Amino acid sequence: MNIIRKEAALAGRQLILETGRLASLADASVMCQYGGTQVLATFTVSGSVRQGIDYLPLMVDYEERLYAAGKIKGSRFIKREGRPTDEAILSGRLIDRALRPLFNPQIRNDIQIVATVLSVDKDNDPDIVALVAASAALALSGIKLVSPLVAAVRVAKVEDGLVVNPTAKQTEKLSLDLVLAASKDKINMIEAGGQEVPEAELVKALVLGQQQIKKLLSFINSFIKSAGERKFVKELILEKREITASLKEQVEKFAVSRLDQALFVEDKKERLNSLRVLEETLSDSLSDELDQEQKTIAVKYLQELVKKRARVSVLKSAKRVDGRGLAEIRPLSCEVGLLACAHGSALFNRGTTQALSVVTLGSPGDEQLLDEMRQEGKKRYMHHYNFPPFSVGEVSPLRGPGRREIGHGALAERALEPVLPKKEDFPYTIRVVSEVLSSNGSSSMASTCGSSLALMDAGVPITKPVAGIAMGVITDKNDKCAILTDIQGIEDHDGDMDFKVAGTKDGVTALQMDVKVDGLNADILKQALDQARDARLKILDTMKLVLDKPREKLSPFAPKIITIRINPEKIGALIGPGGKVINGIIDKTGVTIDVEDNGLVAITGKNGDNLEEALRLVEAITREAKLGEIYDAEIKRVENFGAFAEIFSGQSGLIRSSSFGGARGQQRGYGFAKPNPGGQLKVGDKIKVRVKEIDDLGRINLEVIR
Repeated sequence: MNIIRKEAALAGRQLILETGRLASLADASVMCQYGGTQVLATFTVSGSVRQGIDYLPLMVDYEERLYAAGKIKGSRFIKREGRPTDEAILSGRLIDRALRPLFNPQIRNDIQIVATVLSVDKDNDPDIVALVAASAALALSGIKLVSPLVAAVRVAKVEDGLVVNPTAKQTEKLSLDLVLAASKDKINMIEAGGQEVPEAELVKALVLGQQQIKKLLSFINSFIKSAGERKFVKELILEKREITASLKEQVEKFAVSRLDQALFVEDKKERLNSLRVLEETLSDSLSDELDQEQKTIAVKYLQELVKKRARVSVLKSAKRVDGRGLAEIRPLSCEVGLLACAHGSALFNRGTTQALSVVTLGSPGDEQLLDEMRQEGKKRYMHHYNFPPFSVGEVSPLRGPGRREIGHGALAERALEPVLPKKEDFPYTIRVVSEVLSSNGSSSMASTCGSSLALMDAGVPITKPVAGIAMGVITDKNDKCAILTDIQGIEDHDGDMDFKVAGTKDGVTALQMDVKVDGLNADILKQALDQARDARLKILDTMKLVLDKPREKLSPFAPKIITIRINPEKIGALIGPGGKVINGIIDKTGVTIDVEDNGLVAITGKNGDNLEEALRLVEAITREAKLGEIYDAEIKRVENFGAFAEIFSGQSGLIRSSSFGGARGQQRGYGFAKPNPGGQLKVGDKIKVRVKEIDDLGRINLEVIR
């Protein structure tokens, strides 16, 4: 197979697409290189079909290889890559959310897209490169897509303004980090975090990103043309939904007088039950001459009628299934301090969606260590999201967190991070866990609201409360659309957009958008952002009625932390050989001591007396003399040129013999045991001294005072 390679410039860097060199047995493979970052994307379709499923079986895997960053896994015993990191899972979701709407949802072949990161430089994010590579592989395969091809860019707001695909240096001081995927005309995926960014600024970023994506798509199409258009040779097996005209007429006749009564019900539980009864009644009413497959087809057609009726009602009558107006929020209620021994807790209810958020405060040593392909260091704030099956009235095995749970936790984490206090002001490690106890849509945004209240209940000095809302849209073939505030489950499932917007009263801190159509234009998104802001302010007003600011004191169950800053050169003395000194203090006082490289020492414990004792011991070891200060000292050594006096543990200074010369010294009655045995100063004497001088080498000269 010939190697096809195409080059272009994007945001001042070289972009390369290549095929024909690697992974020739996949249905399509593309290597994308941007700067020094290289990602191989493969697209493969199974020739067989999975029976008994009612969804598109698309798998998107994002594989990080540590060799890409020149690393070896930090674990002492396991050196190969294992379970994907949270960052890899989020990157895989990013690709999935952008590409899934392109496929015919009736396909039942297993489809897999694998993006393998082979090389990473410091400036170019592999997730964007992976999405571009995967999109190009789709186009190269020749598979028929139901929506236009998409590509992606990152847009950041830095000091100089909006920048496309920022470098690492530019991202050091960014106030907006936005990833969007779009076709030539419409945006179909957004993921963003920001420092209270105004809605108008977000729209500008979206417009700029789409302009760059148009150029990128033109480049991808020229690459496909160079490679030669292919015909997809594998058979795509579609779900069969053929219904006879007679059966169709029977279902419509059955539904005409019953459907509205079953569908337009305010309570989710009652609505689900009434729709289930409607389906069972239809199945029972059909002729016994029909086999089970035909009855199943009839029920599925009834479900399509339900979806169509809900959508038409919104577009023509502005009537939602629970009776709300298009911009109306479900009933809200909040509580704080529910859990007696937790450091902070809050319950947030929006309709039948209910999230319990719980805060735990820990020492700096509880921070999460990051040893990932692109990230190293520590993470002091974590938000975890749990979605048990009972929250939607279902039964299923309890497993570890899935991709959805990790994604929703990361979204809430991103939403709250901008309002957290700096570590220097609040040295605690912060973990928030949101338990979704009941879900009827928008549980991630309920978790954000509940977590904001829980942090304030814990006494974490956040700068402002944060709230979130999920927006939806219903469109038709004539481009008519209706924007829905606070979508519930049925509106998410049967609607065209899930647009989550979180922020403070002053701006947006997090965004996430997915669509089921080929995308939306910037004007619709602007209207959705404005409508979301109105809803967010209403929710914040409700939250303030319960708790309007962080509590002044931490929970009595939370650990106490004392911090001091020492000279980094003293860290070795505090640690001691093999950790002997610091472990001795920990064993004696029962506290936890964490030492940063910059000299920040955090002492954590439950007992105030033990904290004070540990602080005293640390200060005794790391204390430094200051010019002019007076100390109680003890003579430790006497020499011909003077005496060495210890002013505190591990720190001594010199009292020079010249300071006692002449009549003045004799009048004071001071002298030295050596070389003058008749003098008064000798080893073990306790005296008062003042720091007279500290030279450039840190040596201390003392003078005796009385």
